[in-house]
Amino acid sequence: MSSIATERQQAAAPPAAAEHPPRRRLSRKHREWIAAGLFLLPDGLGLSVFVILPMFFSIVLSFFQVSGFGSYEWIGLGNYERMFNDPYFWSSMWVTAKYVVIMVPVLFVVSLGLGILMKQKLPGMAVYRTALFMPYMLSLVVAGLLWKFMFDEQTGVANKIVGAFGISPQSWLGDPSLALYSVILVTVWYMMGYYMIIFLAGLNEIPKEYYEAAKIDGASPWTSFRKITWPLLRPTSFFVLIMTTVAAITGTFDLVYSLTAGGPANGTAVAMFYIYQQAFVFGEYGYASALGTFLVLIMVVLSWVIFKLTKGGRFDDGE
Repeated sequence: MSSIATERQQAAAPPAAAEHPPRRRLSRKHREWIAAGLFLLPDGLGLSVFVILPMFFSIVLSFFQVSGFGSYEWIGLGNYERMFNDPYFWSSMWVTAKYVVIMVPVLFVVSLGLGILMKQKLPGMAVYRTALFMPYMLSLVVAGLLWKFMFDEQTGVANKIVGAFGISPQSWLGDPSLALYSVILVTVWYMMGYYMIIFLAGLNEIPKEYYEAAKIDGASPWTSFRKITWPLLRPTSFFVLIMTTVAAITGTFDLVYSLTAGGPANGTAVAMFYIYQQAFVFGEYGYASALGTFLVLIMVVLSWVIFKLTKGGRFDDGE
């Protein structure tokens, strides 16, 4: 009887604590790290698949000679040696340099001026703001074809406008001395609304009390801009400068292709258009990859120089 009672007591006893240890919960810091990782995962996958892997394969391909029919021949730095001896490539780089040096400052000033103008409390500003942003909603190809009609030498509206001032009709896209400036004009028209909105967002972040205090002290509008607006707008200006420079180097192909197709006399054949020709017109995929890799290297160096010159738009320069 005693042995049966002992067995019943053992069966009714609760399980030992060692057999079921308490569950450990993640700390708040670890849960935040996991949440951040899950949020970044889709973007990281997209960046890897559509940017990093193509760049890696492009760099590898730049060391091969590709015939376009599936044959790959290792040539080492042969494509890069060819690039340094290619006068047409350096001509396209010169056109790209002129395009960047002219377009970026003009777009910066026009966008900033429009941003300041749109910040004023005048009637109808919402309508003007929408109208200025609308070109950016168009496809670059559509914008290019639209302006191609407007620049037509015989029937285009551009010659009718300059004709009102007594200027003879111009071949805006057929004259080598005018074609690049016409492309720059269309680029500024297309992008100024987008960067106007970015500048407007930066201007709205500046406390209005600063301007009220400057007005009480008798500061002129120019002094207020120079002492308040410009310093506090540095981060926005840095962002716009970087983005417009990168866009000027890499985002010109659609517009150039639809407006001039690189002509006349290669006057608008920027580097991106020349790379396109080498890859998809002549089938020189290896050489085009070498040119693209070199162009990315130029952009990285240029971005680093802009970052150093502007100090990244930070306010730690002691002013």
